[in-house]
Amino acid sequence: MASNTFGKLFAVTTFGESHGPAIGCVIDGCPPGLAIAAEDFAHDLARRATGKTRHTSARHEADEVEILSGVYEGLTTGTPIALLIRNTDARSKDYAKIAEQFRPGHADYTYWHKYGIRDPRGGGRSSARETTMRVAAGVIAKKWLAEKCDVRVQGWLSQLGEITPGGHDLTAVEDNPFFWPHAAQVPELEAYMDALRKSGDSVGARVGVVADGLPPGWGEPIYGKLDGELASALMSINAVKGVEIGDGFASVAQKGSEHRDHIAARGFESNHAGGVLGGISSGQPLRCSVAFKPTSSLRLPVDSLDIHGDPVEVVTTGRHDPCVGIRAIPICEAMVALVLIDQALRHRAQCGDVGDVAPRVPGRKP
Repeated sequence: MASNTFGKLFAVTTFGESHGPAIGCVIDGCPPGLAIAAEDFAHDLARRATGKTRHTSARHEADEVEILSGVYEGLTTGTPIALLIRNTDARSKDYAKIAEQFRPGHADYTYWHKYGIRDPRGGGRSSARETTMRVAAGVIAKKWLAEKCDVRVQGWLSQLGEITPGGHDLTAVEDNPFFWPHAAQVPELEAYMDALRKSGDSVGARVGVVADGLPPGWGEPIYGKLDGELASALMSINAVKGVEIGDGFASVAQKGSEHRDHIAARGFESNHAGGVLGGISSGQPLRCSVAFKPTSSLRLPVDSLDIHGDPVEVVTTGRHDPCVGIRAIPICEAMVALVLIDQALRHRAQCGDVGDVAPRVPGRKP
């Protein structure tokens, strides 16, 4: 059974390959009456795009969204929304020499064994190019969440290789090419990336995401847990190797007396749980952290095998990111927003008649 659809009530199906004629998505279940225009997608797609700085891949895609259905006179109609982006800067010839080779660290070998055939052009379906459509769908989700629920989602780069922020100012994130929350460190990051690119190597990264304004009650108690679906959604992003909710793995070293978030009349006194208790939102800010591996597309030679089982030396040419995490911020934001809108619609469908429940404990600021 193919698995190219994400979500239950707000369902997103993506299609297309990295170097095919186009990529696209179909969004089923979007509520009617939401104002959407092609230009609404430009900001987040530009944040995800390559070729904007010397620190990302040099591929230049126009990323212009065509709205094919589901929008009439600027408003969503409640019917499926089809979005299309045509690939304008594909270079299939960059992959001619490795078409029959398995690149270590890539999905070449696993796709070959699953399907018995693969598209070697930029990784085909396994390429991060597919995430462009997740970001496009996330634009719609974020707009609905902001307008209907006053929920805001923001991401930032919280670690680049071994470098961590010297401060935490989310207002600085959109003013530098690294989405870094400490502006004074940007020159250090630029020097680090210049040296990395010169060496021909790559490095991993960590992305933080916070969603503020969630009411208590979103999520399911067992198999549709909010944190479980967030983990699944974020793990589905290319190159992700770890997801934390709240304090995540740091919880291992904490005592129970420290980790439990004390509740007082004035509100929660901490947020180690990351805004989720028992799989259901607590009304606290939702906190996620996502670990990205270093890209395996390198000009440094590595031993491997070809599809005939013969030894080969693989050298990957073309245009690649020395750190995929830099462009992952809007992707992570989109996946969090897609989980949240789906959970919001599911909560409304089952528990919309419950209404406000007292007492309402204020959450801490993110």
